Formats: sequence, structure tokens, C-alpha cells
Amino acid sequence: MSKGSAKQGQLRIIGGEWRSRKVSFIDAEGLRPTPDRVRETLFNWLAPYIEGAAVLDLFAGSGALSLEALSRGAVSATILDINHQVISNLKSQLQILNCQRATLINQSALLFLQKQATKQFDVVFLDPPFRKDMLQQACQLLADNGWLANKAWVYTESEIMPSQLLMPTNWQLYREKKAGQVYYSLWLSQ
Repeated sequence: MSKGSAKQGQLRIIGGEWRSRKVSFIDAEGLRPTPDRVRETLFNWLAPYIEGAAVLDLFAGSGALSLEALSRGAVSATILDINHQVISNLKSQLQILNCQRATLINQSALLFLQKQATKQFDVVFLDPPFRKDMLQQACQLLADNGWLANKAWVYTESEIMPSQLLMPTNWQLYREKKAGQVYYSLWLSQ
């Protein structure tokens, strides 16, 4: 697909500094932007923890989660996606928002997590492609390689009920809900 032929979608930032601002995202295969209603619930759960947090968004897609976190006062966001067009578009959106608190990385999340952490994160967003067995691998790598700060929050989206996921033993399920066919949950790592 050529750079000019990617179809665009839009999402609205719900709260914080950029409240009600619309940002564009490309219509890439498998990209499922987290709906407004789900983002609102998630950020209500995270409200006491997001300001000043270092955020890691491992399968960024539209960037909705990391942009919302930055708008609500996250100190930094490290944003990964394997799709070059997704990263290029997010770079443009961050420039429009005049945001310099984000680091964009065009790499596989699983490859990124395989190395020992050089930084620890307070909040992690995990919304990998479904039916590719990536979620549990990513969670284990986060735990094993030191990516999580003490008492970090990990948000997951999956097609499987959270109680059926094999998560690291020191993670506690804090909240869970379902929207359509997607289960979303928030975990606290101890």
C-alpha cells in the first residue's frame, strides 16, 4: 500500500490536556482501536495512577491508549508497533499535538521484550492481534525481564476470559469487563 493510499479513521481523546481532540489513524489489517466507552472505563480505573506514569504501549495500532495516557498526564510513553505506516502516522499525530514525551519504536513487541529492561514502566498496554498467541508470551517477558516497576498496572485486551489466561504468578486481576467479543482487564503486578 502506498503512503497516500492508506484509509484513515478517527478517534477522540476523551480526557485531559487534549480532551475532545480528534486524531487520525490508518486502517491497517487487524487494527482494532479501543472504543471510547472502553477507554473511558480503563482510565477511570487508572485515574489515581496515570499522572506521572511511565507508559509502555506494546501493540500500539491507533495509539488511542498511549495518546489518552499522555493527555491525562503520563510523563512519558514508549510506543511500539511492527507496522511502519502505523508508527509514521503516530509520529504525525504527536507532532500535531506538539507532544515530545513519546518514543516511537518500529519493532515487534515480543522481540523488544526479549532483552533485559533498560527502563521500568508503571503502566503497560497490551492489545495484541487476536488468535496469534502473543498476549501470554508478552506478559511473561514483561515479568521475566524486569520491564515492570513495583506495583505496575498492566491492561490487556483478549478474546479469552481473563480467568483463563496464564498470567505471571505475581499478577493479581484487579478489574475485568467485556465489550462485544473483547475481554478487557487490568492487572496489578506485585
